[in-house]
Amino acid sequence: MKLRALVIALLLLVPFTIHAQTNAQHGYCDVQGGKIYYEVAGQGHPLVLIHGGQLDRRMWDEQFQFFASRYKVIRYDVRGFGQSPAANKPFSQSEDLATVLKCAKADKAYVVGLSLGGRIAIDFTLAHPEMVDALIPVAPGLSGFNLPNDPNEIAILKAAQAGDFQKATDLWLQSGYMAPAMKDPQIAPKLRQLALDNAHQELDNFALNKDIFNSAIEHLPEIKVPTLIIVGSADVRGIHQITGLLRARIPHSQETVIQGAGHMINMERPQEFNSIVLEFLEKQPAVPMERR
Repeated sequence: MKLRALVIALLLLVPFTIHAQTNAQHGYCDVQGGKIYYEVAGQGHPLVLIHGGQLDRRMWDEQFQFFASRYKVIRYDVRGFGQSPAANKPFSQSEDLATVLKCAKADKAYVVGLSLGGRIAIDFTLAHPEMVDALIPVAPGLSGFNLPNDPNEIAILKAAQAGDFQKATDLWLQSGYMAPAMKDPQIAPKLRQLALDNAHQELDNFALNKDIFNSAIEHLPEIKVPTLIIVGSADVRGIHQITGLLRARIPHSQETVIQGAGHMINMERPQEFNSIVLEFLEKQPAVPMERR
C-alpha cells in the first residue's frame, strides 16, 4: 500500500517528463457510414477517454499524457466532433466506441467519460460488458434521465439553429456547466476555443444518433464492473441527481466529490483528478499480459 502511494506521488510530481516521453500514434477508424479520428499513446492495459459535448479529445490533454506512462491510453473524437466527420446515416455512439477499441487493438479497457462522454461510457458498458474492466463516469449524462429545463440551454439551441455559433458558444460558456472553469485564466482560453471549434457539431449529429433512444437508467443494476463516479461539488443540480442515481443503483459503486470543482473537473483540477483515477485503477486486479 505504501509503495503504491509512493508511485502515485512520484507520477504526479513529474508531468513534464511524462509529456516529453509520450509519442502518440494517430489515425482514422472506419465506422458504419463514416470514420472516427483517434490517438493512442503508452503501453499497458487499455484506458479510453471520452470527451464531453461541444468539445473534443483535446480536453483530455493532461490525462492523455499523464496516464500514458502506465497504460495504453486511447482518446478519440466522437462522431461529428473534432476531426471526426458528422454522420451521414443513423449511427450508435456505443458501437462507434467498440469499433475504435478494436482499431486500437484493445479487447477490453478501463472506460472514462465526462458529461456526454460519461453517458456514452455507461451505454457502452451496458451494451458491451465484455469489453469493460472498470467504469469511471465523470459528471456524467445518463440516457433516459431528463435534466431539468434550463432556459439558457434553449437559447443556446436557438442560436445554433440560427447559425450564430459565436452566440451559442458564449451562452454555453456562461452556463452553470462551464462558468466555474471559465473563471480560471489558465484554462478559459483553451476551453473557449474547444467550444467554438465544436459549436455546430452536436446539431449535425443529433437526428441520426440512435443512442438518444437508450434508457440506461432502467438498467443500471446490470453494471457489474468496478465503478468510480466522480463529480465536482459546484456542478449543476441535474448532474448531482444523476450521480446520486448511479451511486444508488450500480452495485458496489463508489463516488468521489471534488470540493469546489465544477463540471470540467479534469481541466479544473487535473492533478487531483489524475490522482483519484490512478489510485482507483491501481486497485483493480492485475490484467494478464495476453489481454493487453
